[in-house]
Amino acid sequence: MTDTKQSAGGPLQGLKVLDLSNFLAAPMCGMLLADLGAEVLKVERPGAGDEMRYWGENKKGVGLYHKVINRGKKSITLDLRTPFGVQAVKRLVKEYDVVLENYRTGTLEKWGIGYDTLREINPRVIMVRITGFGQTGPYSRRPGFGTLAEAYAGYAYITGQPGEAPMLPGFGLADSSTGIMAAFLTMAAVHERHQSGLGQMIDLAIYEALMTMIGPYVINYDQLGIVQERAGSRLPFTAPRNTYRTRDNHWLTIGGSSQSAFANICNTLGIPELLGDPRFTDNRLRIQNVDALDAELQKRVEQFDLAELLEMAERNNATFAPINSIAQIFADHHIQERGNITAVHDDELGTELRMQNVVGRFSRTPGAIRRPGPVVGDGNREILIGKLGFSEEDLRAAGISIDEGAQPHTAKEDAP
Repeated sequence: MTDTKQSAGGPLQGLKVLDLSNFLAAPMCGMLLADLGAEVLKVERPGAGDEMRYWGENKKGVGLYHKVINRGKKSITLDLRTPFGVQAVKRLVKEYDVVLENYRTGTLEKWGIGYDTLREINPRVIMVRITGFGQTGPYSRRPGFGTLAEAYAGYAYITGQPGEAPMLPGFGLADSSTGIMAAFLTMAAVHERHQSGLGQMIDLAIYEALMTMIGPYVINYDQLGIVQERAGSRLPFTAPRNTYRTRDNHWLTIGGSSQSAFANICNTLGIPELLGDPRFTDNRLRIQNVDALDAELQKRVEQFDLAELLEMAERNNATFAPINSIAQIFADHHIQERGNITAVHDDELGTELRMQNVVGRFSRTPGAIRRPGPVVGDGNREILIGKLGFSEEDLRAAGISIDEGAQPHTAKEDAP
C-alpha cells in the first residue's frame, strides 16, 4: 500500500554531502545518497573532471557510466593541491554534513584538508574515507582499486571452474559493494550525531565489505580448516545450485536451498523419484553427490524450452529463474512493472537515458533520480561565486573556468 501523503524530497532531504572522490566506490555512495534526496556537490579537477567520465563506453565523447554514477549531483571544479582549492573546501565544509573522499591514505593531510583540519572548522562533519587498504595497517599506503580488492579479499580465489584459473567479476563488485556499505555507514554516523551532536571519521577499506559478504569461508576455515575452492556455479553449503542449458539454448538457474524447494524442483521437472533416492534425501547428501544430481537435472532441463520451464515453475512454485542478458532484462514484464529501469532526460546529449532506478521504495518519501551525471563544473558560478563569495577574477587566477559546464565536451572518443 502506498501512503497518500508523499513527500517529493526523499528521506534524506536536507542532508548536504561534499563529494571529493573520483572513480567508482565513493561516488557510488554519493549516488545512493543523492537518489534518496541528499544534496550532493561533486568536486572535480578543472578541465577534465573525474576520470570516471572516460571509463567504458561513450556517446559523442560523453561517458555513459558517469551519467549513472554521478546522477543527482552538481559539479564544481577545484584543484585541491592549490591554496585556492584548499580555501574553497574549507569554506564549503562549514555547511556540509558529510565529506566523501577516496584519495590514498595521507593525501588530504598533505594538501591541508585532512579530517583533523576539517573537524576544527565543523565539529559536526562526518568524513567517509575509502581507500584500498584503510587508513591504518602495514598496507595503508599502498594504492588500491576494486580489482585488487576482489583478489585480496578472497573472492577471485573461490570464483571459477575447478582446476582452472581464478576469475574476477565482470563488473566492479568490490567498488560497488563498498559504495553500498559506505552509504549505510554514513547514515549510521548521521543517526549517532543526532545523539552526540558530533561528527566522526569513517575508515573503510575497499576489500572489507566484500570480505564480509563472501559467506562462511572465514568461520569454516577457523573451525574446520576448510579452504573453499573453486566450484563453478555451485555452492559448498547447498544443492542443487547451478546453471542448466535448455532445449532452445538458453540458460536457467535452479536453486534448492530447502527440502521443500527441492521437492518442488523434482515434481516440476517430472522426476519425483529423486526425492526417494538415498543419494539426495537431504541437503548434506545432495552436496556429497552433487555431480550425479546435476547430471539428472540437466538431463531433464534440456528436454524443454526456457519459456516452458518458467511456466512450469510458475505453476508449481519451483525456484527457477532465467539467466538474463541485458536485452532480456529490458523486455522483462516484471522489471517493467516494478520500474527497475527508468528514463532520465539528459541536456548534454539531448536525449533520454535509461538507467537502473532508485533501489527500494519508501511509502511516504520516495527517492528519485533528479538528473543524470552533470557536465563538469556546471555549478561553478552558482557555488563558487554565488555561495562562497569568490569573484570571477579569483576563479580565473586559479585557472578555473567560470561557466565550465557551458563549454563543449572535449573528451577523446574512446578514452579509457
